Amino acid sequence: MMTKYLCVYCGASERADPIYRQSAIDMGKLIGENQLGLVYGGGRLGLMRLVADAVLNHGGRAVGFIPEHLDDREGAHHGLTELHIVDTMHTRKMRMSELADMFVILPGGFGTLDEMFEILTWKQLNLHKKPIVIVNINGYWDPLVALINTVVDSHFAHPEHRHYVKVVTCVEGVMDVARELKDE
Repeated sequence: MMTKYLCVYCGASERADPIYRQSAIDMGKLIGENQLGLVYGGGRLGLMRLVADAVLNHGGRAVGFIPEHLDDREGAHHGLTELHIVDTMHTRKMRMSELADMFVILPGGFGTLDEMFEILTWKQLNLHKKPIVIVNINGYWDPLVALINTVVDSHFAHPEHRHYVKVVTCVEGVMDVARELKDE
């Protein structure tokens, strides 16, 4: 059976609150323990590193894609199952999306928002049909969920687009969606 990959978008900040750091560790642990794979931005900082290390420490595969300019600036995680150094951010996002079977959005900053909105837009445009799960730890993504509802309520997206993302409050909720992937 082929490995199913969860693409996890999350922050690279080393200053993230402990609750978000723990959620990244817990997410990685669940991915590894459930024989799933991780695809992510390939970095060695912040929540990105924590989720990747936890996947690897629990028997999973971790595949990273990092553009050359970020490898120079922030550094790639060289302990991954596979590390791909690519030319641009666009290549990175495309390659991650091609490998992914679903997308998970943990707390993060502007880069995480960029990745989430791009993958949501691609779903709206029927470029993929993969699940998108927002993990709303400690209400972090409440403003984002409200914004998505405002976009739909203001008729800038169709009502069914509201359901293009599933919102859960803990990483365990991600596994309900991931289990459906394993059954395919």
